[in-house]
This record gives sequence, structure tokens and C-alpha cells, in this order.
Amino acid sequence: MWWSRATEENMTKTTRILLHGLVPALLLGACSTVPTTEADREEQSTEVKDTIELFKSRDPGLSKWFTEAHGYAVFPTVGKGGMGVGGAFGRGQVFENGTFIGYSKLSQATIGLQLGGQEYAEVIFLKDKYALSSFTSGTFEFAAQASAVAVRAGASADADYNNGVAVFTMPRGGAMFEASVGGQKFGYEKK
Repeated sequence: MWWSRATEENMTKTTRILLHGLVPALLLGACSTVPTTEADREEQSTEVKDTIELFKSRDPGLSKWFTEAHGYAVFPTVGKGGMGVGGAFGRGQVFENGTFIGYSKLSQATIGLQLGGQEYAEVIFLKDKYALSSFTSGTFEFAAQASAVAVRAGASADADYNNGVAVFTMPRGGAMFEASVGGQKFGYEKK
């Protein structure tokens, strides 16, 4: 029989990821940029630190990016899901010269050929003060054709900034046909 416990568990995880990405993205207006409680803020800080270390361990060349970028935004978990209509949502933190300066949320709504759900981590490097200022304006978004570099050993060596911005992603789970960062929009709030 093709149906198994593993199939059921995989479907349950994909459904959870689908709902984690799609529902918040569609209801983004009701989602806060800043975690609501002190415990949530501390948990997010821990997740951000762990995500930075995970990115560096997967590609040691990223250490240079974290050091040399004027700013960066770290989203430990972005949930993305879709069935014809899709969306993504995640919350993270923004840093200037390695110092935490505020909170960010990302959202993405998509229409088209897509099915499934996935979770991934995302880091956005901002080359200079102008790029950071654009990001923290509260109206920053990626063009539809924007793409990201998948983190793996050595990936950062060939990567470069595009208009002062470079994006790296790392899958955390799930499966989805479609994986771009084009159309993402970001909110920002000072700490």
C-alpha cells in the first residue's frame, strides 16, 4: 500500500508549514513586527543568534559577510506555503555594524503555479548605510525577479551584492515547488 505512517507524518508537517506561511501572510496587517512579550523577544534573540551561527557553520565564508556588511537582517524561520495562491511570513531582527537596532517582519503573497509548504531561514546583507536606510524605511521590497543564494559550503565565495543587497537562504523543512524571494515586503520597527 502506498500510504504509510511516514506519508501521513510528511503530509501533516507540510500542512503545518503551509498554514504557518500562508495564513499569517494573508493576515499580515494583524501581525506585529515586534514580539509581544519579553519572553518572546528573548526567544527570538536566541533563535537569531543560533541562525547566524548555523549559517556560518554551513559556509564559513559568511563570517566575512557578517563582519563587512554595514547591516543585516536575520529571519530564523520563514514559513512559506501555497496552493495556487501562496504566501510567506517571518519575523526577525536587524543589525547595524553588528549591533541590534530593531525588528523586522517579511511577507510575501504569490499567485501562480505552486504547491506545498516549506520553512527556511533567511539573511539579508545590506552593503552600506544607504541600503540599510532603504531597508529600515518600512517600505522595502524585492522585485519579482529577485533571487537568493542557497547556503552551502563555499556559496558565499561566488555571491555578490545586487543594488547593495545580498540574500542567503537555508531550508529548514518541507517541500514546495517554487522558491524565490521576489515580491517579499518588509516592515521595520526600532527596538
